[in-house]
Amino acid sequence: MAARLVAGVVAGLLWALLAGYARRMVAPHQRGRALAIAMAGTPVALAIGVPAGTFLANVIGWRATFGLMTLLTAGLIVWAVATIPAFPGQERHARLPIRRVLMTTGVAPVLFVTLTFVLAHNIVYTYIAPFLAPLGLGHRVDAVLLVFGVAALVSIVITGVLVDRHLRPLTIASCALFAAATLALGMFASLPLLVFTSAATWGLAFGGAATLLQTAVAEAAGSAGDVAQSLLVTCWNVGIAGGGVVGGLLLDWAGPVSLPWSALILLVAALVVTLAAYRHGFPGRLRRAVRGDVPSGGVTPS
Repeated sequence: MAARLVAGVVAGLLWALLAGYARRMVAPHQRGRALAIAMAGTPVALAIGVPAGTFLANVIGWRATFGLMTLLTAGLIVWAVATIPAFPGQERHARLPIRRVLMTTGVAPVLFVTLTFVLAHNIVYTYIAPFLAPLGLGHRVDAVLLVFGVAALVSIVITGVLVDRHLRPLTIASCALFAAATLALGMFASLPLLVFTSAATWGLAFGGAATLLQTAVAEAAGSAGDVAQSLLVTCWNVGIAGGGVVGGLLLDWAGPVSLPWSALILLVAALVVTLAAYRHGFPGRLRRAVRGDVPSGGVTPS
C-alpha cells in the first residue's frame, strides 16, 4: 500500500509536469501537437502495459515482473538525464498561489469539464463488465475494450493534427460524441452491434480528451500553466476515484442500467459549460493568436 501511494504521487507529479515541459520544447504553433505526442504514452501504456504485465506475471512471476519494471525505469532515468533539455523554472516571485490560478479567467470551466468528463468515463469504464453481463456480452468485455482502445488511438492522432487550430470544436465534438455513446448504451444496449458502435464512438471521444483539456488549461492559465496542470491532474484523478465510488453505489442501488444514464447527465453538463466558455476556457481561437507568444513556464506581465 505504501508503494502504491508513492507510485500515485509520482504519477500525478509527472503528468502535471510533462504537459508544460513538452510545450516548452517546440514553437508556439506546435504546442498542442507536442502535448498530444507526449501524452499519447498514457493510453498506449494502459492499452499495452496491463495485458503485457499480466502475461509476464504468468510466465516469470509477478516479483520478477516488478523487478523488470524497476530496471526499465532505471534505464529511462539514465536516458532522460543524458538526452532531454533542461529548462529553467519560475523565479519565486513569479509563482502564483493556487487560489489565484483558480480565479484566473477560463481555468475553472476547464477544470469543471475535466472533472465531469472523467467522472462520466469512469462510472461506465470501471464497471463495464457488470454492465455487459446482463446483456449476454460478459464474455466479450475484452473485445469491447479493444474496440474502445483502437478508436482512442485514432482519436489521439486526429487530435494531435488538429488541436492547435481547432481546440474548441474538437472539445465540443468530444463531449457530444461521448454523450451520444452513453445515450445509445442506455437505450439500445440489448443490440450487440450498437454496443460495439458505442464503444468506438466513446473511444473517439475519449482518446484526445487529455490533450484537449491540458491545452485549454495551459492557454487559459498563461504563466501559471504548470500550477493549472497540477489542478487539472487533481481533477482527473478525483474523477477516476469518484467514478469507482459513484459507479459502485449506482450499481448497488439502481443496477447496471443506471450507469450510462448517470454518465449522460454529467456529459450534458460538461457540454453546456464548454459551449458557454467561448470567450475564456474554450475559445474559438487560442490566446496566443491574439496576444502573442508567452511560454507556459514564463512570466506574463499583468
